[in-house]
Amino acid sequence: MNQHLQKIFDLIQQTDTFSEEEKTSLLKAIKSAENDLMISEFKLERTEKVKRTTAILLEETIEELEQKRKSIEEANQALSKSLEELKATQSQLIQSEKMASLGELTAGIAHEIQNPLNFVNNFSEVSNELIDEMKEEFEKGDKEEAFAIADDIKQNLEKIYHHGKRADAIVKGMLQHSRSSIGVKEPTDMNALCDEYLRLAYHGLRAKDKSFNATLNTDFDTSIGNVNVVPQDIGRVILNLITNAFYAVNERKTIAQTDHEPAVTVTTRKIGNKVEISVKDNGNGIPEKVKDKIFQPFFTTKPTGQGTGLGLSLSYDIVKAHGGELNVVSEEGAGTEFIIRLPIM
Repeated sequence: MNQHLQKIFDLIQQTDTFSEEEKTSLLKAIKSAENDLMISEFKLERTEKVKRTTAILLEETIEELEQKRKSIEEANQALSKSLEELKATQSQLIQSEKMASLGELTAGIAHEIQNPLNFVNNFSEVSNELIDEMKEEFEKGDKEEAFAIADDIKQNLEKIYHHGKRADAIVKGMLQHSRSSIGVKEPTDMNALCDEYLRLAYHGLRAKDKSFNATLNTDFDTSIGNVNVVPQDIGRVILNLITNAFYAVNERKTIAQTDHEPAVTVTTRKIGNKVEISVKDNGNGIPEKVKDKIFQPFFTTKPTGQGTGLGLSLSYDIVKAHGGELNVVSEEGAGTEFIIRLPIM
């Protein structure tokens, strides 16, 4: 018993001041107080133990949190570095994809330039001969014939100028396709853009594979007018879709070994305040199980080394950046149609 309570307990027992009944009541109260005091001491001791344990756990937790903070900081630094490396790699891959598509165009561009150059060379040669004839007529004094020859020379020079401008336009288109996009939109003739890339892609493939042949169908809506786009970016999208279409029809022809006639159709339509560009082929179509993956970066159904898997992904991003949408409709064994929808203004 607590020493102070013990003294009081002893004092009550020894005194004659209280009756036995009062002593019993007081002694009982002292024992009850003793019991309450013991409980309080026990609780206090337990509380102190809990405090000490809590303090230890808190200290350990603080140390653990500090270690985790350092780990997270190191992980963030590593992630930041990885992100920068990924961005650099992505830029390199995008440039590689652009250069790959430029490679697809090279043979087609050479073919397209060769045609107007042939005209320029031929008309230049003929004009040179006509000048000699005109001189002879002047020497003979036949001015009427000389002036008629001069008219022929003028017509030839006009043709030379026309075909020279044609070659110039092809070269400008090539440079526009190869340079980095600066993101500046400008009024663009979508029909001319589609027609240009269709022929360039076709002749490019023909230059690599002389056995390849396909029917080219176009149906352009002349009411569209100019559309405000970044021409080199939308040109890359159209080129990618047309190149994929030629690959699909050629693959079906190669695998089937039948009388299948490859055909690619490019159409444009004005629908309300939007322009719709469709690239359709009669290839094998896209398997249903992979249709949801075709716009994912690095996904490709082409054999290793024949595709980066970035073409459709980049095309999707470019169209989205223009406020448009890129959709696909495909049926196995029947063909595929990619549809671009862009706001006209």
